[in-house]
Order: sequence, then structure tokens, then C-alpha cells
Amino acid sequence: MTTMASWRSPVFLFSQWVLLQYATCREVTLPTGPLYRVAGFPISLPCAVTGYEGSRTQDFEWFLYREDAGGKQMGVVSTRDQGFPYAPFQARVRAGEVRVERDSGDKARLMFQRLRTEDQGRYECYTPSTDSRYQGNYSASVVVKVIPDTLLISYSRALTGQPMPEGAELQLTCSANVQSLQHTHLSVTFGVRGGSAGGAAAGGEVSNVREIIAIDRELGVSPGNSYGKRYDDGEITLVKRSDGADARDVYAMKMSAVAPEDSGSYFCEASQWILDPDGTWQKIAQRTLDIGNLTVQPLAVSLSVSSSPTGEVTLQTGSPLSLTCQVSGLPEGGRSGLLVQWMKRGAAGGSGGSGVEVEVARIGPDGVVSWGDDLSRAGGGSMEKEADGRYSLRLFSAHPADSGVYRCVVSVYAGESNPAPSSRATVTQRSEGVTVNLKSKDVLVSAVAELPRGPLLKRGHTVTLICNISVTTTGPAQVQVLWLQRPIPEPLVVRGDRPSASQAPAAAEEEADPRLVATLTYEGVAQINRSGSEVSVDRLSAGTYRLRIHGASLRDQGLYVCQAEVWGQDPHGGWYNTEAKAESTVVRVYLYARAEDLLLIPLVIGVSSALFVGIVIIAAVTCCFMSRLAKQRAPK
Repeated sequence: MTTMASWRSPVFLFSQWVLLQYATCREVTLPTGPLYRVAGFPISLPCAVTGYEGSRTQDFEWFLYREDAGGKQMGVVSTRDQGFPYAPFQARVRAGEVRVERDSGDKARLMFQRLRTEDQGRYECYTPSTDSRYQGNYSASVVVKVIPDTLLISYSRALTGQPMPEGAELQLTCSANVQSLQHTHLSVTFGVRGGSAGGAAAGGEVSNVREIIAIDRELGVSPGNSYGKRYDDGEITLVKRSDGADARDVYAMKMSAVAPEDSGSYFCEASQWILDPDGTWQKIAQRTLDIGNLTVQPLAVSLSVSSSPTGEVTLQTGSPLSLTCQVSGLPEGGRSGLLVQWMKRGAAGGSGGSGVEVEVARIGPDGVVSWGDDLSRAGGGSMEKEADGRYSLRLFSAHPADSGVYRCVVSVYAGESNPAPSSRATVTQRSEGVTVNLKSKDVLVSAVAELPRGPLLKRGHTVTLICNISVTTTGPAQVQVLWLQRPIPEPLVVRGDRPSASQAPAAAEEEADPRLVATLTYEGVAQINRSGSEVSVDRLSAGTYRLRIHGASLRDQGLYVCQAEVWGQDPHGGWYNTEAKAESTVVRVYLYARAEDLLLIPLVIGVSSALFVGIVIIAAVTCCFMSRLAKQRAPK
């Protein structure tokens, strides 16, 4: 065992020394060939050296062995000798078309800015020795094949630079093809330079280049960094289809709704790729084609909303009302939702431009019509889309309540054909107002309320109020009667006063808002609007109306008025509120206590006092008796 160990020790040390020498020997590497590159486009040949001694900055020299020169060596470029290039490369080296670029001290690459057909051959990268002894390999070579440029790119329609409204659809096509004996792939990218509204088209300096969408070399579609959400929402698409006419592939990009930030200079870029022997994809050719400038005009500028007729319209009550809304400046072929509303401000009896603005009707993006005003619906009407950009509102029988200022309000949702309820409109515009006046027939109406004479009103009794109404007009008319109650102000509650039909001071009437007690509609339907005591309303004769409160209580006391509203009939047989009304004088209702209510308090007090005295007497007698009994039982 000892002899074998002593024999193995020198062998082991020698083998380790040999391995160490080989592990530190110089090695120069280049990509695995052959490399196919396209004439007219750049090529980069990276060369690296390892296992060297000496300076960390190594020198590199490149040689070319042309196939048509019988293997003759030609110097291309060197990092240490400016006179190294042979005559065919001297001018190109001086111009920088052929050069060396260092990645680090021991890595450099040979760069051709524009590869020529005669540049085909075997390239050798040589590194002059800086080692103490010559060992390893000092050069490496790779074969470069120069193939012709067959990449073709074109478009079918260029952008003319004409402004395009916001929300319009943009479709761009780009044809690309390559004829090569080698197996290569194509990728196509659509992009835009600029980005601010009108930036490139306005002649401003191009500030940035953005990739919109691309089909990569493996036919995968990918959006640009700032277009991911729009791609996910389906607003931007890119498809590839074959054109059998010229055997070219057509790439079509579609933006369903352009936005102001889409303004800029558009281009299409096609790239040719090849798979090198080392398994990496290399771009060997690329062409960019400018399609043109696009200026997106914001909808706030292009949209126009008008209504007709204009100015002021005066109609007889019962006549049809027809209004038209014209919308222009909308994008064509876009995917934009449109909400059209007719709004009305003002009402009969007041200023046409005053009051709260209410919605009369609308057509939503889904085409569904809905009414927001019960009055217009009661008169019968319609809202329709007559043509693209033209919407009509019709009230078949206009009534005084339909008077006011009408406006058409249009909201556009660019790029959203069916926006969610929470979506915000891209832009909303209103038309000029159309003032609609309704001529109604002259109506005179008066109302007088009274409390019939009789015994004093007491709690629990039935209170009866009468309202006498007089109406003077032409044609059929009906009256709607409303009974209102206000509380009695404190200064007016004086015990001993006999209730009478008298007009209370104006200040007393305004101290509190009236409370609706009951209504008798023009159709004869009674509507009770309070709880508590039982209430009934009826019509005694043509102009006489009655309110009865059964089993009246303290909360039924107050100042009562009756209000008369006159309803007329239009030529179509529909009833409408003429807005003629009258309010009666105030009737004060005060309820006295009943006799049994007045006797109840003394009775309760008497019974309570008697009970208290009796209890005191019984307690005193019991106490004295118990005291005497205790004394008698005490021991003598």
C-alpha cells in the first residue's frame, strides 16, 4: 500500500499541473456559423478572448477570406494598427462604415453598417499574444453568407392629414413580404411618432415614438406599453390575412375610436428574422414606411347641436308640439354611444326661463325611449330617431303645463357603444332654447269657504266645512278641490270666542306651511291625505263641495281653506290643468270641551281625596289599637 501511494502521488501532481495549464490557456470565441445576413443592413460579429495573461485590454484583428479570392487573406480592421485594413476596406473604415466597437477590455465586435455582397466569406478574429508562452488558440472564425434584400413593404391607403373627429374608427393596412431561400420569419409593427393632439401634424418637433401593436415573428399579437388596456377592451386589433393577388401578407390595424392623444405621424415597420445555429433569433432586415399624419379633433370642437324651430313658438292649447334636434360633427363608423335628451325649464304661469329644469324624454345609447315628465306623457307623445343625427320630440296635445324653454342635450360616449351607467360622457353639448307658449282659454274662478251656523263645535263631534266655487269659461270644465289646514296661531286662541267664518290676518296664514287634508279630483275621486280622525269629501251640487271630519279631536283644530283648480278639455278629449286656481278665505275651527269632560276632573279629584283621608284614618286607628294591646300584655 505504501509503495502504491508513493507511485500515485507524482502522477496525481503531474495531472493536476497539466489540467491547470490547459484551464488557463487562451481561447478566442465567435458565434457559430454559418450566419446569414441581408445585403444593405448591419451585421455585428462579437469576439471574446479568455484565459489570457497580461493586460486586461486585449487587441483584436479581423481578417476576411473571400470565397472568390481562393482563400486569400484580407485585413479588415484592427484595434492597434490604423494601417491594417486592405485597400477594399480602407475607405469604409475611415468613413466609420466598418469599425470595431468594444464591449469590454477582452470583448469587441466587428460592425458593418451596410453589408455588401462582396463581404461574404469566412471572418477570422485574431488576438495578438500577451502570454508568457504560446498556448491555446489565438483566433476563431465564422462563415458569413450575404443574401439579397427581398423585404417589401407597402400600404393601400395613406393618411391625408385631414382632421378626424374624436371617436371615429381608424383602419390602417400594411403589406409585407420576403422572398428568401432561407427559412425566415416576419414581424410587423404599427407605431406613431408624437402624441399630443396635433403634435406632428401641426409641425411641432417629434418628441417620442410609441409602439401601438405588433405581430411578432412567432405570429403573436402584443400591444405597446401604453395601449394594453385599449387592446384588452377590444378597442385596438391587428389581424393578418393573405392577399392572393400579389402573394403578400396584409396586416390590418383597427382603432375603433380615436382619441385626441392618438394624433401624430403613423408608420408601419416590417422586420425579417432568422434563427442562428446557436438557437437565437436575429433581426437581419427592417423597413419602416410612413403612412401619414393624423390629427384628432376633440368632440368638444367638432360636435354641434341645434334645435328647430328656433326662437319662440306659440300654440293653442290642444295643438300638437313638434321639436327637432340636429346633431352634427359625430364620428362616422365609430363605436360611440349617444344619449339624446329633451329638457324643459319653466312652466305656465311663470317666467319661461325660470324654474327647475326637468327631463321630458330621452333616447339612450341602446335606442330605448324613456319619459321623465309625467305631464308630457299624460298628453301623449313620442320621441324618435328619424335619421342619423336627427331626433324628434312630439307631444300630440300640448297643454299649458308643457310651456317653457326646451333644449336638446346630447352626450357622446366615444368608443363605448353601450356605456355603463357609471360611465362619464366624453362631451355633452346643449342646443339653444326654444320657448314654447300655450294660449289657453280665459278662465275666471273664485272660492268661498264657510262653517255652517249651528251649535258650538265640541270634541268628538263632526265638523262640516262648505266650499262654494264659481267658474266662468268656455267649453267643458271640471274643478279639482283641495282642502288645506294650518295650525291656529297662539294669539288667535281665545276662550269664549264663537267660531265664525272670518278672514284671519295675513301674518297668521304665513306662520306655518299648509297641510293637505283631502282632495276631490276633477274626475270625482276622493283622496284622503291624513290619518287620525275619519275624513270625507264630496260634491253637494255643481259648485258646492263639502269636507267632513268625523269624531274631531284637538289635532283637527286649525285654519282651513279650500283651493280650486280648473281643468279644461282639449279638442282630443283629454283633460288638462288650465293653471287657473283660487283659494278661499280662511275658516277657523276651534273645538270646545264637552260637559262630561268638564265634570270628569272634579270627580277624579273628589274620589282621590276621599280615598286618601280614609286610608289615613284607618292607619291611625290601627296604630293606637296595637299600642294599647302591647301595654296590656306587658308583665306587672
